[in-house]
Parts: sequence; structure tokens; C-alpha cells
Amino acid sequence: MIGYLLNKIGYALLTLFGVVTVIFFLFNVLPGDPAQMMLGQNEDSEQLQLIKQKYGFDKSTTTQYLYYLNDLSPISIHSNSEDDYTYLKPGKYHENRLFSVGNKTVVLKLPYLRESFTKQGKLVSQVLSETLPNTFVLAITAIVIAMLLGVFLGVVSALNKDTWLDKCIQIISTFGMSVPSFFSAILFAWLFGFVLHKYTHLEMTGSLYELDDFGEGMHIRWKNLILPAIVLGIRPLAVVIQLMRNSLLEVFNQDYIRTARAKGLSEFQIIRKHAIKNALNPVVTAISGWFASMLAGAVFVEYIFGWNGLGKEIVNALNTLDLPVIMGAVLIIALLFIIINIFVDLIYVWLDPKVKLE
Repeated sequence: MIGYLLNKIGYALLTLFGVVTVIFFLFNVLPGDPAQMMLGQNEDSEQLQLIKQKYGFDKSTTTQYLYYLNDLSPISIHSNSEDDYTYLKPGKYHENRLFSVGNKTVVLKLPYLRESFTKQGKLVSQVLSETLPNTFVLAITAIVIAMLLGVFLGVVSALNKDTWLDKCIQIISTFGMSVPSFFSAILFAWLFGFVLHKYTHLEMTGSLYELDDFGEGMHIRWKNLILPAIVLGIRPLAVVIQLMRNSLLEVFNQDYIRTARAKGLSEFQIIRKHAIKNALNPVVTAISGWFASMLAGAVFVEYIFGWNGLGKEIVNALNTLDLPVIMGAVLIIALLFIIINIFVDLIYVWLDPKVKLE
């Protein structure tokens, strides 16, 4: 187990290094001057030069890339000169100084994702910490809906193979996989948030936390979660239904299921104690991939429903070319993909003891 985890951590570091390299050079070849964007209408040559010096924009692309790696690295090297970009300014990091060599100081710190270009110096880590939990709540709710309904309908479909009920469920799941999320979001928002509003009491837009009617404080609005969670869960729900049905039909043909039936076990006992657990492997694979994708792919759903999550923040950052926020969000999503994949491998061992971590 320890060897497996160390191996995975090594691959994770290499993957993150590749992601950092790709997104840095990808976004730094875009047209436009970030310094001019930050100053807006108040631009003048002196301020422009100060901004470029502060953020390292006056350096070559390769030097800026090394600065970015230095900011992200938990162990980083900093200059003792106040004129240098890598100068260890008070309050910039939460660091522990390890040792100094000449004009350089080596420190241990948390990865620094820099400051937002458009939010008046607000840290990217703070921006992400304010939006990522909302996306987590939305994605977890959507995946729970997809998992519970998908497994149930998949079992029903498998037990009623080739009947009218099976065909109806298959048509619904095929339709769910075919409809794009942005179209479903617009349709659900209009139908349930506008046309049927007096019956559903749901709003077309809204986030998890909203100001109360008197503007005195933020309160949780759980009803705002219903529509975006259902829309986000439609496509994984359709996939889970198909996978659960096919996997369960395959399990039903195994020898140990025939043995269980020969022993006189009821169909419910066979499904609950033997079939379900062994049929869940492909479902877990799909769910893990969909959950990670939801964190990245909730962009359209969050933006249409006005859900203040990571997806909506990415759209706003793209509109304003707020590069640190975009790059920080992509890095966080890549890290979550890696963590989820490791977690899924561990679940495999629990579901099927024959699977070994190698």
C-alpha cells in the first residue's frame, strides 16, 4: 500500500508539473498586456512600469515561468534584495525560513497562486476557497442523485429485461446522454423556475448563500440547489443506468449466482448480498470520472443558474482575462482529478478483493 501511494504521488507530481507548464505557456501567448488590463482607464507609463516590475511582466517568458514555479513550489528560493521579484515580502507567504546562502533564502511555504488581476489584489487562493465549496456541494448532490436513481433504475431495468419497462428506461437514459447540459439548464430554468414557479416555488437563478429580504445577512437557500443539481446529474444518471443494467446482467450469468439460487436464496437476497457489490465496479469508474468532470464541467450550469461556484468564476475570469484565477482553477481541478483517481483505486480493492494495488 505504501509503495503504491508513493508511486501515485510521484506520477501526480509529474502530472501537475506538466499541467503547470502547459497552462502557463498557453495563457502567456494570448494577445494583450495584463499590466494594461489591471490599470484600465488609469494607465500611465510610470504606473505601467511599476505594475510590470511588481508582477515580473518585464522579464522574459522563461524567467516568468521559473518565477511561477518558484511561487508554486512548497520549497522555494527567494532574494534578500527588495528590488527583486522573488524578494520575501512580509505577509506575502505563510512561510518558515529554512536557511540562507549568500543573498538567497530558502523557505518552506504553501503553494502561492498569486493575486487576481481584477479583484484589487485579492489572493487567488481566497477566490477559489470562496467558490470551490459551492461547486463541491453542487457536484456531490448531483452525483448522489445520479448514483441512487441510476443504480435503482439499472437494477429495475435488468430485472425486467426486454419488457416495456426496460425499454422505457433505456429510452430515457439515451435521451439523458444526448441532451447537452447547457440546453437542459435553460429548459429546466424556464420550465420550473418561470412557467411553473407558482407550483414549484423555485427561482430561475440563485446560489447557495443569498442575502435575506432585509439585506442584513447571508442565509443558505437549499431550494436553489434543486434545479442545477438535477440538471448536472442528468448525464451521469443516464450513464449509471446503462452501466448498472449491463453489469448486473453479466453478473447474473456467473456461476456463484446460480449456486445462490440453487441454495434457495430469494432474488432480493441474491441482489443485495452478491450481485450489487460485484456489479458496481464499472459504475464506480464512471462515477469517479463524472465527479471530477463535474467540478470542471459545471461551468455552463453554474453560469445559467447564477450559482456562485468555480465554474462561474472561471467564466468571469475568462471574460476579463484574469490569468492567475484561470490558472489556479485549472491546477485545482487537475489536483482533484488525481486525488479522486487514487481514491477510486482504493474503493476497487474494497469492492473486489481480487484486485491488487500494484
